[in-house]
Amino acid sequence: MVPLPERRKRHLDMTLTEEVENGRKEIRTDDYSMSIGEWISMYEAGDLDIHPEFQRFFRWTLEQKSNLIESILLGIPLPPIFVSQRADGVWDVIDGLQRLSTIFQLIGIFVDHHGKKVEPLVLTKTKYLPSLQGKTWDGEVALPVDIQRLIRRSKLSVSIVLRESDENTKFDLFERLNTGGTRLSDQEVRNCILVMVNQDFYSWLKRLSDDANFQAITALSEKNILEAYDVELVLRFLLLVDATDEELTAVGDVGVYLSTKMVELARDPDFDGTYWEGRFKRVCEVLADCAGENSFKRFSLQKNRHEGGFVVSQFEAVTAGVAARLDKQQGPEPISELIAELWTKTEFTDWAKSGITAARRLRRIIPFARQHFTK
Repeated sequence: MVPLPERRKRHLDMTLTEEVENGRKEIRTDDYSMSIGEWISMYEAGDLDIHPEFQRFFRWTLEQKSNLIESILLGIPLPPIFVSQRADGVWDVIDGLQRLSTIFQLIGIFVDHHGKKVEPLVLTKTKYLPSLQGKTWDGEVALPVDIQRLIRRSKLSVSIVLRESDENTKFDLFERLNTGGTRLSDQEVRNCILVMVNQDFYSWLKRLSDDANFQAITALSEKNILEAYDVELVLRFLLLVDATDEELTAVGDVGVYLSTKMVELARDPDFDGTYWEGRFKRVCEVLADCAGENSFKRFSLQKNRHEGGFVVSQFEAVTAGVAARLDKQQGPEPISELIAELWTKTEFTDWAKSGITAARRLRRIIPFARQHFTK
């Protein structure tokens, strides 16, 4: 008879094997190389969607673009382009947006999200090819014909997520490939996913983040706004302000939670955008009138004043609390005092301090805040 520990190990191994096999069935891929000329032909034929509306999230400099062309000319291997094949056969570019858009801009065929051609790329000198300085594809300083041929004939590898794959595969892949390092912020990745899922929903979310009262009470830095943190805060409002205790307890990794729930909202045909827009703006308006830019700043008991920068735990607590107060049709008069009082309550301060994970924080401060602001 097989010992119990060995039987358990076999069971765990079998479970992992089954999970791997099932996961591989959900993701069907194909890989090969294509010449840049073929990529250009696909783009011009409308068979390649590189989502030009993503350009506001991807910020390559002229030097980075020129270095890409240098790498192509020198034959330096480049990472594969990842695409997802849609039901209509068009390829959605998941990773490689900047590489392809740089090439198309150099050729002079890149079209922005308004349908207008972008100004052709004028290259700058690079480490190994200083003579690229000022070169263009056409015109008086055009790249030599033999160099143009070399570019067109150079190959880029492509990994295709076939349409037989699970529907969410391309979003998971996009998120994994474009997060971390010097790449996109978490919310910029979510914004790109939103554009692929429901561009109107993204535009609506962005419009809420531009609300004057919201901007005034959050008082975010330019860097925060550049990295779309303002849009993330709007998303947190939508997902957390009415979350039940059960939902808050089930939150694990908050980033995964925001991404997953965001896609669900964007796909929900019954989502009442008019109601939520009105509610969001009402909460922001009341906070702007009552507390202004102190709405989400720490309150110093010693100095008897608000100080410091934006505190996300205070944002989560205050927006949920004020929304609950307005739902009960209670007046806004004591809101400023209630915000300051948060910092006298251990139910808030014990869970708002550094070192506490967001998942542990949310399940405690939001229910408490609802009670605190409606007492």
